[in-house]
Amino acid sequence: MDYKITVGVEVHCELKTKEKIFSPSVSNYGSMANTNTNVIDLGYPGVLPQLNKEVLEYAIRACKVLNLTITRDMHFDRKNYFYADNPKNFQITQNETPNGYVEIEVDGEKKKIEILEMHIEEDTCKSVHGDKSSLLDFNRAGVPLIEIVTKPCIHSAIEAVKYLEKLKELLLYANVSDCKIEEGSMRCEPNVSISKTDKLGTKVEVKNIGSISNVGEAINYEVKRQKEILESGNALKEETRRFDDKTKTTILMRVKETGNDYRYFPEPDIPFVHLTDDFINNSLSSLPRMPDERRESYSKAGILPINIEKIIANKELSDYLEKFLDVNLVIASNLLLGDINAYLNKFSKTLNDTKLSDDKFRELVNKLSNGTITNKIFKDILTDIMETDKSIDDIISEKGLNLVNDDNLTNEIIDKVLSENETMVNDYKNGNERVIKALMGLVMKEAKGRINPSTANSKLLEKLGA
Repeated sequence: MDYKITVGVEVHCELKTKEKIFSPSVSNYGSMANTNTNVIDLGYPGVLPQLNKEVLEYAIRACKVLNLTITRDMHFDRKNYFYADNPKNFQITQNETPNGYVEIEVDGEKKKIEILEMHIEEDTCKSVHGDKSSLLDFNRAGVPLIEIVTKPCIHSAIEAVKYLEKLKELLLYANVSDCKIEEGSMRCEPNVSISKTDKLGTKVEVKNIGSISNVGEAINYEVKRQKEILESGNALKEETRRFDDKTKTTILMRVKETGNDYRYFPEPDIPFVHLTDDFINNSLSSLPRMPDERRESYSKAGILPINIEKIIANKELSDYLEKFLDVNLVIASNLLLGDINAYLNKFSKTLNDTKLSDDKFRELVNKLSNGTITNKIFKDILTDIMETDKSIDDIISEKGLNLVNDDNLTNEIIDKVLSENETMVNDYKNGNERVIKALMGLVMKEAKGRINPSTANSKLLEKLGA
């Protein structure tokens, strides 16, 4: 009988609030060490926390997108422990919290990954370990977190990766967190066990994983390591291990001899909080359309599945596209994913860094849709569109790129292409209709993109039919 793999995942996700959870210190990443701090973050005796209302708004949004029940009468608890990164000797967190689920799809089958709990808590300061000493950076102390813990209902590395990808996507689109794992704003810790019975095996927790793909690597390595230990006749110990990105292995940090006794009790310095219907509704009013809703509408508009996933993976482009649901979305998405995205990547810009206004983009899509301009003309004027305030018509006129609506010229170009490509014409006569696309490409090339492609295509088909 083979081993059954069981995984539960803990995720700590920093909320993108302007200030910390219990103090007015700025909450951001990348500042000089110990500059975003005050006496509350440092745990001075006698100081009192003051709850940041924005944290509750972000947490309510997270509850909504993760299908969690919102606890209307909520409170905070003290989790008591001593460690260098926690000089107060306790962490303000929550002990009784709601549950929900995230739905994933693996091999065409949908599965609900059940969330055991999600709670709000303060982050600890960052420990920087050297060869002979450890330093503490309190910029991170008090940064608001949500901790999301699944039930032990994941049974493969693939399921764990799919869950984390979906979780990240939901929290990112809800504008709850930037979910930058490389900056530590989303930290993923799987608990892995194997067993040949329905009883759970000995749990091993893996920390310090720097990417979602490495969560899968860590789980697969742990399964292999645990199997080898059990097959050799030895017993597993409950451990905390860390993942080594270079060797793709896990390394022992500490053995858990006994369970932690955190002695939770209600936080005496923060009163119970009652969430009113108005507060909840106001917190949810700014939620944008979630990725699955966007996927459905993009699919109905005719966007290819591969392009849909590319758009969803780039939130900036997807948010921009959301402004133009009344235009030809296939053309709009092709523009954003193609030449416009290539321009942004080439010059390391965002859409906000360019002169591409909403009105200009809408006009551009409509002109391409009705054949007023061609793809060739668009490519020739792209830089001017992105870097100047000039109108599209003015740019086209200045460059002398106006379409030529001359039937005689169009006929001449098509006749020339057909006479120079008799083999392709004969292939068409023999039933190979795929050559039409190649012939159209030659026609537009000969015309330097300045004739109406729809008109040219009709005339080409007419001549081939004759």
